[in-house]
Amino acid sequence: MPKLYSSGQIIKVLQQKGFIYISQRGSYVKFRKLGNPTVTVIIPAGRKEIPYGTFKSIVRQSNVTEENFK
Repeated sequence: MPKLYSSGQIIKVLQQKGFIYISQRGSYVKFRKLGNPTVTVIIPAGRKEIPYGTFKSIVRQSNVTEENFK
């Protein structure tokens, strides 16, 4: 079984990679990295464990490798 990450751990890595907080609606937080192209990622906030499929989707959308989270 793959390691599950919390939303706080994912947010911390994304901020280290240059993503900035944009807004929050309910329990979802929006982060954006400006550039060409501009990348927007939405993360479920306040979760102790993010499901692995959701985590893989966040990794794919953000263009950050999975090794950055280890």
